[in-house]
Amino acid sequence: QVQLVESGGGLVQAGGSLRLSCVASGTFLSINYMGWYRQAPGKQRELVADITSGGSTNYTDSVKGRFTISRGNAKNTVYLQMNSLKAEDTAVYYCKAGIFQYTYWGQGTQVTVSS
Repeated sequence: QVQLVESGGGLVQAGGSLRLSCVASGTFLSINYMGWYRQAPGKQRELVADITSGGSTNYTDSVKGRFTISRGNAKNTVYLQMNSLKAEDTAVYYCKAGIFQYTYWGQGTQVTVSS
């Protein structure tokens, strides 16, 4: 039905940058909501940033000023530009999409920030 595929994760040094991408495919007319969550070992999954179809964005305090979420022109894609990365940002990052009244999750992509 709907599949979310993330890309762009990897290993980066502290202070570096990564850009994550998530592409939604399947049978749907529009996406109401897209967001990025992350989960570090031993921790709960937490919201990193999200964006509505109207372009309103929201960020968790720890990434404000460093990360930027945006929607692609095709509107089935969401990006997360991550700058000034810290070791604390190391986690599996998951894409989330709201389509109609349903919620979908990607498989996750690993981001590792070395000290």
